[in-house]
Amino acid sequence: MTSLELREINKNYGAYHALRGIDLSVAQGEFIVMVGPSGCGKSTLLKSIAGLEQISSGQILINGRDVSRQEPGDRGIAMVFQSYALYPHMTVAENMGFGLRMAKRPKAEIEAAVARAAKILRITDQLDKRPKQLSGGQRQRVAIGRAITRSPEVFLFDEPLSNLDAALRTQMRVELSSLHAELGATMVYVTHDQVEAMTMASRIVVLNQGVIEQVGSPLELYRNPDNLFVAGFLGAPRMNFLGVTVDAVSGRNVTVSAPGLVPVTVELAEAAALPKGAGLTLGVRPENISMVADGGEGGAIHGQVRLVEHLGRETILYVDAGNLRTIASESGTGNITVQLSYVAPFGPEQNVALKLDARELYLFSSDGGRTLSARKTILDR
Repeated sequence: MTSLELREINKNYGAYHALRGIDLSVAQGEFIVMVGPSGCGKSTLLKSIAGLEQISSGQILINGRDVSRQEPGDRGIAMVFQSYALYPHMTVAENMGFGLRMAKRPKAEIEAAVARAAKILRITDQLDKRPKQLSGGQRQRVAIGRAITRSPEVFLFDEPLSNLDAALRTQMRVELSSLHAELGATMVYVTHDQVEAMTMASRIVVLNQGVIEQVGSPLELYRNPDNLFVAGFLGAPRMNFLGVTVDAVSGRNVTVSAPGLVPVTVELAEAAALPKGAGLTLGVRPENISMVADGGEGGAIHGQVRLVEHLGRETILYVDAGNLRTIASESGTGNITVQLSYVAPFGPEQNVALKLDARELYLFSSDGGRTLSARKTILDR
């Protein structure tokens, strides 16, 4: 059953087109996470669903009801904000029950709803306190509890964890995922944090300049991005992009190379007429590169280590590949990022050779960055 449906949503601010023909269907009980760079339209879209922004055209349907022109309080949604938005003069219980009191619900119903939400969020012993007496995580639980008490048809979250420290964000991610499983509710969540998106979402919606670039499960988007933008946006460290040219094509196999890159062969999704010398972009994720120390034989790329980041269980290397053109850099040349799952004995200015995993290479077209390479196998979650 479709819980939320967006049909051709457009939002204009004067001449600025913030949302461009957004179409999205959200099933009952899904946890949808919207991600994208700053200014891509994700918060505008969330506020449009909530009714805090009026759309310029299109339809918003919640459980089949067209709510496009309804007031926020009539849409059957509850929203949790980044700033918590708690009333400082009210107790936790009063904050959580405020929406129901405004709806003139019976006192017994309000008390029961607050008690239920407090039990779910494990803040029963905090009900008589005021917000200033609470930690950041507790305040966020109160804000979520206020949403739960309303029993909405759709929960909306606008970067709710961005004000918390790293350890508390990790804890709250787990708690929100558990809350979603317990309530079975439809949730739409906006974040700039890839870890939140990858670990919490049923499906991820990637937005760019007011357009949906791709929708899919976290692993589907990570393993099989539709284009260069999605491939570069999901993943930390980000995917390496190298400018290459076509050497030869044989059926669905294309061999590419570049100055500083030994020829490598990539399987295409389907046979394509790629003329010799045509420019493409080769993509490889940092974890799919291994090392041969001291510039040894067998490497597709030779370079010199510029920086080493020791992160305990893993090591990140930034390797100067000389004249090899890396698409991400402003100058046209730059570093190759390598992620090793062990403590690596490499140091700055050490000569190395990089071996690329031929099964994990991506090719993107020069006209719009469409993914040309064959789809990668993923495991079901």
